[in-house]
Amino acid sequence: MALTMSRYIVLAMLCLAATPALADELYPMEAKSISVGGFRGIVYYTHEQDGYHVTATIAEGESGLPVRFEATITEHQKLTITVPRRLGEQSYVVELLRVDGKLVIAPLEPAQELAAAPNLDRN
Repeated sequence: MALTMSRYIVLAMLCLAATPALADELYPMEAKSISVGGFRGIVYYTHEQDGYHVTATIAEGESGLPVRFEATITEHQKLTITVPRRLGEQSYVVELLRVDGKLVIAPLEPAQELAAAPNLDRN
């Protein structure tokens, strides 16, 4: 079953447009495309007893190795996917938020990244 689901995920990734996602509500087992910097992919979730089981799979370009993120989130929790940029530049960010019983995809431009992010000095 997992191998079959992986094939469907890869097929969906290839079929989806590479346009950036806007803040959008997601429904159970409905795949939506996401864009995080140069990475493109899909996200979907299933409603489980202990919360929403969220799965996001992204890859850099068509030949990039896919990376999968999975988390079970409850009300008012979020899953954040971040793609770093060059030293001194803010990262690309997509947040998957559970609010009012809905899962929302909220891409953030680098300038909108949380100000609370740690500032790392590299010597």
